[in-house]
Amino acid sequence: MSYLVYVAWFGASGVALLWLRDARIFWRTGLPGYRKAAYRGVACTALALAGVGVASIASLELVGLGLVLLALYLQGRVERERIWTTEPVLDRALGSAPRQER
Repeated sequence: MSYLVYVAWFGASGVALLWLRDARIFWRTGLPGYRKAAYRGVACTALALAGVGVASIASLELVGLGLVLLALYLQGRVERERIWTTEPVLDRALGSAPRQER
């Protein structure tokens, strides 16, 4: 097993983190852009995990890394609303957003 499999796992965990962050922001704010991003994040995470599977099981590391990078690219293409202004980076990375009254 090559070191590229570990790189693929790291990329897939990044895609999953972005998906869970978008889902948390949607849950807290109810904004439609983050709803769409959370739904698309499910497919992107599945694509990234498929890339990890190709990289580790089929020993096609470069194809697997390509799938993971495609998932990362597609995850970032969703239009979202701006909700942060001056919050610290850790709050933004974890998806801490002000709650909206429903």
